[in-house]
This record gives sequence, C-alpha cells and structure tokens, in this order.
Amino acid sequence: MALREIVTVPDPVLRRKAQKVRQFDADLQQLIEDMVETMRAAPGVGLAAPQVGVSQRVIVVEYGDDEDESRPPRLYVVVNPEIVEVSPETEMGVEGCLSIPGLVGEVERHQRIVVKGQNRRGQPIKLKLQGWVARIFQHEIDHLEGILFTDRAVRVWKPSPEEAIPVD
Repeated sequence: MALREIVTVPDPVLRRKAQKVRQFDADLQQLIEDMVETMRAAPGVGLAAPQVGVSQRVIVVEYGDDEDESRPPRLYVVVNPEIVEVSPETEMGVEGCLSIPGLVGEVERHQRIVVKGQNRRGQPIKLKLQGWVARIFQHEIDHLEGILFTDRAVRVWKPSPEEAIPVD
C-alpha cells in the first residue's frame, strides 16, 4: 500500500469522465488499497479514483453509523458504480472536497439512493443508502462524471476553523 497524491483543481483529470473498469487484476487491487490508505490519511470519508489521478470508475467510502457511534465505520469499495434509483426527497447539506481544499459548499442531494456496481473482485453488488452516506456516494459518483461539488453548490465559502465538515 502507498499514499497517493490527491490532485486538486484545476487538474484536468477531475473534469474527465472516468473509464469503466474491465480488468479486476492486481493493478486494480493495488489502486483500491492505495485509495483506502490515502482517504484515511487525508483524512476523508470518500475518495474517487480521479482524485488520485486515475481516470477509472472506482470509489471508496468509509463512514460510521450516525445513530450508533460504538460501531466501527463501514468501508465500501465500489467499482463501476451507478445510481439506479433516487428518492424524490432531497435535502441541503454542507460538503467539502479533498480536491478543492479550503472551500465548502451547500449542495442539494437525494435523501435515499440505490447504487449498483461491482465489488473489488468484480461481483455484482447493490446498495440501498440513505442520509449522510447517500450524500457521500452521490459526491463520489459525481467525480466519476467530471462533476465537482462546486458545480452543484448553491453557495460556496471558506469555512472557519470551528466548522468541522467531513470531506471526500
């Protein structure tokens, strides 16, 4: 495992649509391990492959249960993720991004989503997500489309030191 450099705006890889993963080989496994280590070291709650300069459809998300803080955070690794269902209900929330340091924004996201994709070995998976973890997934999947949270934000600002906002 190795820490990878997190690319920041205006790096063009962040604006490119990421390529579908077709080979579930040792290189992909290394990318995933490196992404998890990089996300944790940042620290962040999610990371998309383009954020480490790799234009492939891979995301990692690690987030704990809001209601039960005694449980350890769950690590999600999703290859070729796709949102296949969204709730009509949306909510505003504050987001930050490791690739846009120093800024946060207020973004409207769906409260519940269903994501289909593959696990790190290529097996199909389907996730029903709600709340904050659904927001994180929407943010990360946007990265795979070349979309940044600032594109969707209704307001962007530089947070004060007192504002603790999880970032991807």
